[in-house]
Amino acid sequence: MVSFLVCVVFLVVGFLTYGKFVEKVFGPDDRQTPAYKINDGVDYIPMPAWKVFLIQLLNIAGTGPIFGALSGALFGPVVYLWIIFGCVFAGAVHDYMCGMLSMRHNGASISELTGIYLGDKMRQVMRVFSVILLVMCGVVFTTGPADLLALITPQNLTGTFWLWVILAYYLIATFVPIDKVIGKIYPLFGICLIVMAIGVASSLLFSGNFTMPELWVNFKNLHASNISIWPFMFITVACGAISGFHATQSPMMARCCKSEKQGRNIFYGAMIAEGVIALVWAAAGVSVYDSSQALLEAGGGCSAVVYNICQSTMGKIGSILAMVGVIICPISSGDTAYRSARLTLADWFKLDQADWKKRLFVTLPLLGAGALICQLDYSAVWRYFSWSNQTLAMIALWAISVYLYKSDKKWIISVVPAVFMSAVTTTYFFASDECMGYLWRALNINSDIYYPIAIAAGIIFAIICLAIYLIARKNIEVPNVNIPQE
Repeated sequence: MVSFLVCVVFLVVGFLTYGKFVEKVFGPDDRQTPAYKINDGVDYIPMPAWKVFLIQLLNIAGTGPIFGALSGALFGPVVYLWIIFGCVFAGAVHDYMCGMLSMRHNGASISELTGIYLGDKMRQVMRVFSVILLVMCGVVFTTGPADLLALITPQNLTGTFWLWVILAYYLIATFVPIDKVIGKIYPLFGICLIVMAIGVASSLLFSGNFTMPELWVNFKNLHASNISIWPFMFITVACGAISGFHATQSPMMARCCKSEKQGRNIFYGAMIAEGVIALVWAAAGVSVYDSSQALLEAGGGCSAVVYNICQSTMGKIGSILAMVGVIICPISSGDTAYRSARLTLADWFKLDQADWKKRLFVTLPLLGAGALICQLDYSAVWRYFSWSNQTLAMIALWAISVYLYKSDKKWIISVVPAVFMSAVTTTYFFASDECMGYLWRALNINSDIYYPIAIAAGIIFAIICLAIYLIARKNIEVPNVNIPQE
């Protein structure tokens, strides 16, 4: 219990101190924001700060901080450290800088921002990469809640039925102006999500029914399958620590902010709030189940485990509220994933999204692709999504680092997490079954040989990325977006 509470306090103090420092580094001012400058009545619409915060929280807090944190709980309480340090020093910095840079560039998507600071070739890579990631994100945030709904509704209402219902909702939410559906219902959903997290945490702390293992007693890898912490835990727990998906979502809210000075509370603050949610679910995983083996046998981060935890911690009434939150949470990220994919394609092909026909022209193929991918194995899609997600975060951090250097700002705050995530994603690529693992198995090479190779590859790639950054950053020409407007 003590280690859990210390970690919660760490997140709050991190927001109040390091978050303030990061804000000072960026230097928000009183310039006119894209919400007023462009205001197209569809995607660029001024909204109250509290509402933008709740929408941002729901955008980023999808299945990740729940299912991902439960899967991370298989490693034991040590997962707490990745959540708090990753969130404060990497994830929240990443989200804040992406949102604020987008605001400075008229609400540009992450692929366009990458092109500005890393060159046109990287722009093209990120355009393709981010659209694929967003569609996969929409898929994992469709299949998960559909399975949960099938668990708690009559048996004749199958997961397939709910999948099509959710896709129908996504069509509406992706197509209509942001203030018509998302802007109206998300604040209510946000309250539900927060109440759900408080309910689960309160039961763990005060009901007397659970023993919360302390970090210092279990400071080791407890994974029942003996999966290495490096790099697998850092890929498994993305949302709640650092997530490239957030880089696609922050620009969407940057188009609705009334002032740059709201950025810390909205972008950095929403990431800290998500970190708390992830911490709650990780704690639930290590507390409700008495061992990593028991959690693994129950399914790790699957829908059944979420349902069981809700029932165990909050009882019948509480579990209904909790399940509503768990179902709404991923759906509220799935719809904005498709919406963000639409905006990325619109930026790419210069399509005016005020024209409903052009919006529909982009929306329908995206949802069609998502419906097809939904037929694939969920666990496989989730693993590819997780790696793609962290790779996108790594690229975004390098773009942010170029901006900070060219602006004579403290670039070290983004370079350190960029180097770290470069090593994580590369090591995972060489070590995981879904990537280079196929080749290792084909060559009949066991993990005792290829795992050290994967670690070396990750370290070498991170060093190369840092060297390229240090050498090339001086010659990159970027616009000066830090001059205050009259």
